[in-house]
Order: sequence, then C-alpha cells, then structure tokens
Amino acid sequence: MLKNTMAGGWTGVFLTTTLLTSITGFVFFQPANAPAQATGVVALLALVPTLYALYVKHLTGPWRLVYVIGAMFSLYLNVFVLVVQLFQKVPVLQSLAGNPPGGSVFGAAQGVVLIAFVWAGWRAAERFRLLIAVAVVT
Repeated sequence: MLKNTMAGGWTGVFLTTTLLTSITGFVFFQPANAPAQATGVVALLALVPTLYALYVKHLTGPWRLVYVIGAMFSLYLNVFVLVVQLFQKVPVLQSLAGNPPGGSVFGAAQGVVLIAFVWAGWRAAERFRLLIAVAVVT
C-alpha cells in the first residue's frame, strides 16, 4: 500500500492467515483467556469491513480507505500479539518485563510498534490510490 500497489496473492494469504489465527485462538484458549480472546474479537470485527471493502466493493471510492485502515489495524494486532508472546517466551525479555509482561520496557516496545503502525497507516492512506477496480483472485 505504501507503493500504491496490490500484492495480489499475498494479500489473500495475509487476510486468510489473519482470519484463521483469530478464529483458532478461541479453540486453543481453554479455559478462557480474556485478554487474548478480547484481542481475537477485535481482530475479527476489524476484518469484517476490510474483507467487505476488498472482496465485495473492490476498493471503490471510500472503501479504499476502509481497506487500508482495516488491513493496517489487523497487521498491528498481529504484531501487538507477537510482542506480547516474545516478552512471555524469550527469557531475556521475560526477565525485563515479568510474566505476564508489563512495566516500562514492555510499554516502550508496544509504544514503538504503535507509533510505527500509525505512521505507516497514515502514509498508506495517503499513497494507496487505485484508479481502477481491482480484480481480486480468490
């Protein structure tokens, strides 16, 4: 999106794996893990308009922006969870932030990720301008 192009098949792979990751998270968290499942619900809610914008509206008109925001937010949630899991599973990071992760080091890491995604999302929203409808391969 930052280069004003679609990655074709990779877009479908990203959206499919993100959707499957969010759905399967409900299966593997037994008993219920409220923070993880809340993140999964938010991710699924973000994917609904994103998928609709891409596969139904074909990124026409304002749906382009809906897609950019939804795709960037979905990727951000994936990276957010990655950072949490790194702090839970990598001993050096776990010693800095505890388990469950918290504190200034963990907050700073998540803050850097958030700032990077806000910046990239802003740039993508500015640059991702499709002049014709995108043919989506399913």
